[in-house]
This record gives sequence, structure tokens and C-alpha cells, in this order.
Amino acid sequence: MQGRTTSATIWIISLASALAFQTSSPTTIRLHAAVRTPSSFVTSKQPIAAAASALQAASTDDKDAATIQILMSDTGGGHRASANALRDAFNVLHETDPARFPLPIRCDIVDIYTDYGPWPYNMYVPAYKIMAEYSFLWKWFYETGATPLGLWLYDLVLELICFGPFKECMARDPANVDGRGGRRADMVVSVHPLCQDLPLKILTSLDTGGASRKEGRETPFVTVVTDLGGAHPSWFNRGVDRCFVPSDVLRNAALARNVEASKIVQYGLPIRRGFWRFGSDSDIPGGAIVERTKARAEMDRSAIRERLGLSDLPTVLIVGGGDGMGGIVSQARAVGERLQKLASSSSSSSSYQMVVVCGNNKSAQTALSPPQMKWGGDIDVRVQGFVNNMDDFMRASDILVTKAGPGTIAEASICGLPCILSSFLPGQEEGNVPYVVDNGFGCYQGSPEGIADTVEEWFASTRAEGSILERMRHNALIAARPDATLDIAKDLADMLYARREELKKREKAPAVVAVAA
Repeated sequence: MQGRTTSATIWIISLASALAFQTSSPTTIRLHAAVRTPSSFVTSKQPIAAAASALQAASTDDKDAATIQILMSDTGGGHRASANALRDAFNVLHETDPARFPLPIRCDIVDIYTDYGPWPYNMYVPAYKIMAEYSFLWKWFYETGATPLGLWLYDLVLELICFGPFKECMARDPANVDGRGGRRADMVVSVHPLCQDLPLKILTSLDTGGASRKEGRETPFVTVVTDLGGAHPSWFNRGVDRCFVPSDVLRNAALARNVEASKIVQYGLPIRRGFWRFGSDSDIPGGAIVERTKARAEMDRSAIRERLGLSDLPTVLIVGGGDGMGGIVSQARAVGERLQKLASSSSSSSSYQMVVVCGNNKSAQTALSPPQMKWGGDIDVRVQGFVNNMDDFMRASDILVTKAGPGTIAEASICGLPCILSSFLPGQEEGNVPYVVDNGFGCYQGSPEGIADTVEEWFASTRAEGSILERMRHNALIAARPDATLDIAKDLADMLYARREELKKREKAPAVVAVAA
């Protein structure tokens, strides 16, 4: 009985520490900042269909294509979104600049925990969704997993239980995941804090044909940090070949974890293609591009609204992420009622518009749509489910209300869209609040009424000199990193091509035969 209790305790603490290895930084919450200057209980084999789909999206039949295995877990939508963004960037680079990027690059995107982890590791995703709804539970798990005992125990149990299954994943041929043998990926990229230490040990073991801890790894291992304002130490391993970080805070965090400065590259977050910058704008200095982007945004906003079927009115966009989390129903009701009051007041001749994107939260979409919800005639309201053109909705809006997800914040910054952060997961998203506030393009309001008050204040300021919204638009564009995805992909491609050239030279080099004296 005692053995069973100990075993259960190990599993619980291991799961707690694993799920809790996310971003942590103390949060100072302020309203405004000054203007800145320019599964099942057995190992799943579900990855085959998903990987085949990803490889098909790479749109290449070239058997000589370079291959990258991207390790992640669907604990939140940001990790897969970053992986997909990198895959798309490789395709764009090859298609638009074949002289510099001659080889197609296949991407094998794997949720290694769901698809290869035994129980309870293959239950991370549903457990994450439950705890994300109850922040006190998430906080407890996070703090448990952040203790020295929790860290040590997690690493110990993970290696004991998952070394074999994870090795099976990393040994597979990305071009033939359904078969055996073949060629392993030319590079491994991690976009998740739980895909660092053990995968790096396994890669060394695969390269050396032996122990996981000895020297001799040749396959490049790269970390792309997908948090923004802070990161848990588990993101950083000094043994990686390159570590891409999106902010000064995370560069300092990597240095504090003894990652060599020469390995750290700071570009920004990898984000969806609709937010990239193309063409002649890429060569314009920062200050000039900010001013051009502001002017273009004003001209484009009306056209984008027309294309989306929206009215050309001051617009609040409320989003809850891909899963529609974050109290989106109460927020939309409070903001809608406040806009209705403003529009119908005798002192105001303005009308307003609210767009609510509920993601996959069908119950929220139903609750905010007729007949359950009847909005007044003085404001225009659009309630959406999941959308694939969030870049258009952001560019059509004046204010964004969102939980403090790093990807959404980075995308809003590129669009010059001021943000009201409505919630954050303790630890994982906590550091994103001071990132927005300190960069001067948003604030934190934890209650629906507080959000409505801020919306009213910001819209009221548009009629006065020194508009809050105008200052925040400017600051958002200063903080924007629209080239980050392509810059990261270029560096990875260069590393990959160099690796392939080195292997070709070895193959052509004459064998050295030892002659006995």
C-alpha cells in the first residue's frame, strides 16, 4: 500500500512540475506608460497522420530536401502556431529566394508528449485546459513544480519513463514516419520548455550510439523561446547550438542560465504569416517604417472593415484565444453595455462597434448571439467563432481586449493596436503584463467593469489633443518585430545548409587507413 502511495505521489508531483514549467516573473501592473522613442493510457501513435499532413503542407517531393523536427506540446495554441509559422517561413524563403535557399526544408511538427508519452504524460493537453480555467489550481501546480524537489523529480521520472518512447520519436525519418529506418532529421528545434533537457540527451545518444550524457552530438539542437515577458529556467540549456529569444528580459534569463552569449539571438516571436512584413518595407529604418505603417494603417482600416463586412466605426476587438478562454462573455457584456450607453448619451454623437472572437468556445458564441443576447441598436456587434484572418480583424480595430498570451500581444504590436490585458495564467503569462505596460501600448484590467472604464477613457481621449490611443499606437509599432519569423527561419536554414555541406565533404573525403609498422 505504501509503495502504491509513493508511486502515485511521484506521478502527481511529476505531472505538476511538468505542467507548471512555464514563464515566471514578478508583475508590476500600471495603467499607462509614457511615450517611447523610436489520448489513451498507452503510448499513442497518432503523430503519423499529423506529421504526414505537415509534410504535405511543405509542398515538396524532393527526396534530397533538408528536414527539421520541431518538438512541442499543445498546452495552449502558441507553441503549435510558432511551429507552423516557421514551417511557412521555410516554404516562403525557398519559393522567393531559391538562389540563397536552394533546398526545400521539410518540417516534422510533433506533439511529443501527446503522441509518444505514456500516461500521464499524454494527458498534459486536457489537464492544461482544465487548469487554465482555474488559475488557483494552475498556481498551485506551478509553485509545486518550481521547487528544487519538483524540478529534480520531474527530470528523474521523465527520463526513466519517457527516454525510450521519446527516442522512438526522434529516431524516425520525417519523410517516412510510417516506416522504419531511413534518415533522421537534419536538425531538431524545440518550441516548448518541456522539450529541452531530455530531447537533447536523446539526440546525443542517437548521434553517438551510446550514453546520453557523453560528448559527440553532431545534429544541431535549437531552442526557439515562445514566451515574451519572462521564461522559466527550463527553457534554457547551455548545451543547445542556438537559442532564439524575443526580448531583453529573456536574453538576460538565458545568460543567467549560463547559455553562452554567442549562442543567443534576439529577433522576436515567430508569428503567423499574415503579420509578416514583405517587400521594400524590409529595408526601411525603424523610425521611418513606424511613421509609414501608421499612415498606411489609417488608410487601410476603412478598406479592411469594408472587406470584413464591418461598419466604419471606432471598434473594440475582444478575443479569448483559440479556446475562447478568459471570461470573454462577461467582458463582452460589460463593454457592449458601456458602448451602448456612450452611443445613446446626449453628449455624444458617436456610434461604436464591437467584434467578439470566441475561438472554439461554442457556448460563449451562443451566449453572445441572438436570441440569447440582444444588443441595442446604437452599437454594431459582430460575434465570431474561430477565425483564420485575425490579422484583418486586428487591423480593423482600435482597441484589443485579450488575455496576456505572448503571440496575441506580439501580433497586436505589429498592427499598432493598443491592448487591454484582461487576465493571465500565473507564471506562464504573468511577465507579459509588464512587457505591454513598460512598452507603453496597453494596460491591465482584471474586471469587466474596469475594462469598460478603460475603453470609455481611451475613446474619450481621441477627441482631445494628445490622444491616449495615438500614443499607444506609436509605442506598439516601436515594439513590433514583424521580421522575426523570417529572420529566425533564415538563420536556421543557413545552419541546416552548412550542416549538409559538411556531411557532403565528409562523404567525399578519402578514408584514412592505418598501416601497421
